[in-house]
Amino acid sequence: MSALHPGVHVLSCPTRWSDVDENGHINNARLVGYVQEGIYDMFCHHETAVRDALFPSGFIIARHEIDFLEQLYHRPEPLSVQLTVERIGRSSTHIVVDVCRDPLTFMRARTVVVARDRESGRSRKLSSNERSFLEAFMPDAVRVPAAQAVPAAPAAPVTGPPPQRVAARSGAALPHRTRRRCRASVA
Repeated sequence: MSALHPGVHVLSCPTRWSDVDENGHINNARLVGYVQEGIYDMFCHHETAVRDALFPSGFIIARHEIDFLEQLYHRPEPLSVQLTVERIGRSSTHIVVDVCRDPLTFMRARTVVVARDRESGRSRKLSSNERSFLEAFMPDAVRVPAAQAVPAAPAAPVTGPPPQRVAARSGAALPHRTRRRCRASVA
């Protein structure tokens, strides 16, 4: 966690000249790589995860849902890859990852990470220590102690989908996209 962003795992990640595509901006596939680097850093390098030997058999990325919000250009200032936990299930957790360089958020991903059993290669139940670790990255409004958790209907997404664009061939104008501000956690 970061002193500037309590309850958020933050990885400082530089862009590289080799990440730039022929359009002059950071390639979308490389942006997904920043998301994966942030997840790996949180699950495998975070001081608590290492000290308590959490996720001993690793984890599997089961899903990425990605919104590319702004074009990102190579600059010397590193990116801030900010991770918060949106939901914790029996064997998985939903992570929200914002790739930012103040004041903008360039990409937001929602990723499902599943705890893995080494012997079977399948998912396994999260341990109580792993749950506690993940709960520390949940926004206060979402965090519910495990003892108080009550099964409920799935919650609506925190933010809606990005504005729909109208196909250019229809002759209609595309809506103007407002610049998005970098936020430390899910509002």
